[in-house]
Amino acid sequence: MLKKNIKLKVGLISLGCPKNLVDSEIMLGILNEAAFEITNDKAQADILIVNTCGFIDSAKKESIDAILEMADCKKGKCELLIVAGCLAERYRNQLAKSIPEIDALIGTGGYADIVKVIKEAYSSGKAESFPEQVDISYLNNRRIMSSDKGYAYLKIAEGCDNRCSYCVIPSLRGRYRSRRIEDIVKEAKILAALGKKEIILVSQDTTRYGIDLYKRQSLVKLIKKLSVIKGIEWIRLLYCYPEGIKDELIEEMKNNEKLCKYLDIPIQHISWKILKAMGRRGTGRDIEELIVKLRREVPEIVLRTSLIVGFPGESEADFKMLYDFVKHTEFDRLGVFTYSQEEGTKAALMKGQIQKRIKNKRYKSITKLQSSINNKKNSKRIGAECTVIIDGLTDDGKFYYGRTYGEAPDIDWLVFFASNKALKTGDIVFADIAGIE
Repeated sequence: MLKKNIKLKVGLISLGCPKNLVDSEIMLGILNEAAFEITNDKAQADILIVNTCGFIDSAKKESIDAILEMADCKKGKCELLIVAGCLAERYRNQLAKSIPEIDALIGTGGYADIVKVIKEAYSSGKAESFPEQVDISYLNNRRIMSSDKGYAYLKIAEGCDNRCSYCVIPSLRGRYRSRRIEDIVKEAKILAALGKKEIILVSQDTTRYGIDLYKRQSLVKLIKKLSVIKGIEWIRLLYCYPEGIKDELIEEMKNNEKLCKYLDIPIQHISWKILKAMGRRGTGRDIEELIVKLRREVPEIVLRTSLIVGFPGESEADFKMLYDFVKHTEFDRLGVFTYSQEEGTKAALMKGQIQKRIKNKRYKSITKLQSSINNKKNSKRIGAECTVIIDGLTDDGKFYYGRTYGEAPDIDWLVFFASNKALKTGDIVFADIAGIE
C-alpha cells in the first residue's frame, strides 16, 4: 500500500541508446513533479525502475542482468521493482512469468503512466501499462537531467517506418511520429536555460523528421529555429540515414556555424545484394557518391558509420567488398556489429545464416582495419589547436577532458588538455590536444 505522508525514494537505471535515456529522464521529471525523491543509491530506494533495451542479444542480456541485480535489492529496502522500455514491450509475458520479483511492467507507449503504475502496484500488488504507440505528447514533459555535462540529447521523433529486415524497432516503438517544431524549440530553450550548450538531435532516423507531420523533410527548418536560441552553441545530428541526406542539409552544414560538421550515417553494408536483403533504400554506389559529395562540399566534415557483418547470405566476396570499401573510405569513426538473429524479423528466417565463428572473424578483421585508420588519423591531431567542450576533469586533476565537434558523447573518443586557469564543465574553449583516448 502506498505510504501516506512519506516521500518515497525512486532509483532508475537507464540502459541502451540516448533515445532511451531521454525517456528515462522524462519519467524522472514526472516522478519529481509527483513529489517522489530521486536517489542514485539503489540500496536506499523504495522503488527501482529499470528502463531496458531489447534491440539485440547483447542488449537483452545487459537488461536481464540489470533486472536480476535490482531484484536482489528486494531483500533490502526496495518494495517495488518496475521494468520499462523495449524489453518490457517485447517480452511482456515472459518477463512477468520468469522473474516474479517484477511488480510492474511499462511498455514504450506508457512512460507517462509511471505514477499511476506505482500507485496501482502498491494497491494491487501488480500493475502494467501497454498503450498503443501513437501519442508522443509525453515527450513534452519536463525532464530531470541525469548528467551535469554541457550537452543534452533532444528527441525529435519516435518510432520508425524503415522496416529493415533485421530490426525489431518498428514493432517495439511504432510508426514514425515527429514532434512539433514549437515543442522541440520550447524544450531546447529549457535545456539552454539549464546551461546545456550542445544539443544532440536524436530519433530512429533524424533525416526523416517532419515527413509525417509537415509532409516534407523538415530537419533543416528545425535546425534554423534551434540555431537562434541564446545559449545553444553546438547542434549535433545522430542517425542520419544516407538516402535522407539531401542538398538542403549539406548546404546548412556548410553555412551554419552552430551545426557541427559531423554526421552519423548508419550505412550497415556496401554490397547491393546485402543492402537489398536488409531492406535498405539506395545502393552501394549511392552511398559512395554521397560520401564523396559530403567531403567535397564540407571538407572538414567528420563521418561516423555503423556496419553489420555476417548478415544472412553474406559471401566472402560481399565481405571483401565491405572491407575494401572501409579501407578506401577511411571513415573518421566506425562501429561494427555482428549480425544478431532476432525473432520476429524477416532476416531471422532467411536462408544462409552465417556461423558465429565466421561472423566473429569478419568482425575482428574490420575492427583491426579501422583501428589502424584511427591511429593514423589521431596521430595527426596531437598538438593541434581545437575548440573543445569540457566534459570534466581527470581524477588526478592534471587534465581536463572533453570533445571537439568531431566527437559525440558516449560513442566517440575523449580529448585531453591542460589549463592554467580553472574551467567549468560545459565551457567551450580553445585547447592544444595533449592526448586522445
